[in-house]
Amino acid sequence: MSAVVLIGSDHALLEGLAQTLAAAGYRVALADSIQDAGAMTAADPPLVVIMDRATALRSPRDVGLHSIGFAPSASIVLYHSADDAPLVLPPVLQRLTLADLTLPLERQRLVALVQSVTARARSRGRGETPGPPEVRG
Repeated sequence: MSAVVLIGSDHALLEGLAQTLAAAGYRVALADSIQDAGAMTAADPPLVVIMDRATALRSPRDVGLHSIGFAPSASIVLYHSADDAPLVLPPVLQRLTLADLTLPLERQRLVALVQSVTARARSRGRGETPGPPEVRG
């Protein structure tokens, strides 16, 4: 099944999410940073990138996502904890993001989103050129 990359520094949370997604049949990789994810996705582009919102906000203006090789029909999901202060996402990041979830509270919603992205990718076929999710201005 499709690859999912989890990016963030909360290793306990990411390990729990990885186990949940693996149990649902997904190949999961963990990365501490966008740069680490870029190195590991060159050979196996992910269909879903799940990234800590704080990591995305600390990244350069283009969010550094160009270093990640995305599969066709790929999506980005941001997450934050219930304790995080609500921060406004820059417009470019809002356009790239499928969802911004509170984890681990919305774990089942995350699994449903990954399943939805997978179903959408299958319905579109694999003939598209890999690249980052479209930015519509």
